[in-house]
Amino acid sequence: MSIRLFACLLGMILPASQAMAACDSEWLVVSEQRTGDDLLLSVSNESNYPLTFTLRPRPRGIRVDGPSVVTETLAAGESRSVMRLLDYPASPSSRRAPYSCSWTVGDQHATHNDDALYQFPYAAGQSYRVLQGYGSRFSHTGREHYAVDFKMPEGTPVHAARDGIVARIEESNDIGCWEDGCGKYANFVVILHSDNTTGEYYHLQKDGALVEPGQSVRAGDLIALSGNTGHTTMPHLHFAVYRALAWGRTQSIEVRFASADGIVDRPQRNAKYAAIAADRQPAGSDSAIRR
Repeated sequence: MSIRLFACLLGMILPASQAMAACDSEWLVVSEQRTGDDLLLSVSNESNYPLTFTLRPRPRGIRVDGPSVVTETLAAGESRSVMRLLDYPASPSSRRAPYSCSWTVGDQHATHNDDALYQFPYAAGQSYRVLQGYGSRFSHTGREHYAVDFKMPEGTPVHAARDGIVARIEESNDIGCWEDGCGKYANFVVILHSDNTTGEYYHLQKDGALVEPGQSVRAGDLIALSGNTGHTTMPHLHFAVYRALAWGRTQSIEVRFASADGIVDRPQRNAKYAAIAADRQPAGSDSAIRR
């Protein structure tokens, strides 16, 4: 389910990466500069991570020098002029911004490292039942096709599935419910991987994030405590790996997990898999840690 639109089991969570985050935030800033009769729009990435954004003029029908919709990826700290609005009135009738914009963490051009093996997102030696695997018709369809839900009591330790840098966390919520709009109450941790995909861990308990943005983690590190927040009807952990798309959306990616019984290509509903430590994974995985 994926830092941005919320859909999970026992509900639907749209990933942090799919929350349709608005620009002009502490992460992504849009600047306006008048040049003669035109208005030049520039975008700055104020974060420490790559961000993919989509920008279009508002209202529709505004004349643009170039494409009327722009989707680009900015590296950390990068700024770029992206759109020129032609003959834009100096005193527009509307006080709204002359554009609409959404963004997500990650690179739209990211190519997943398919050699990477993921640790199951819980402690080595532990096993938890799979509630939904790949392609579950309940809610793992479309962008969520390659998500996995694990049945976990609240407060279960959640461990990083792959090395990376913590990009976003949310831990302030204490509500879990089934009604429309409950997705906004999900707590989560988002970890940016070396290939610019993100690993996302959802439905954490209140104050359940045990890491901070900017922190480096290794596969197997303790990062959070599971919970029952957001759009859900029972305690569980939602995990998936995502690539950034346009409009602040993401697409889940098929990944492989290392277990005590071998490599798991497609986690099966109702199956239980024993996690193994990252340093016991087969050679070649970028999650294989040599401590």
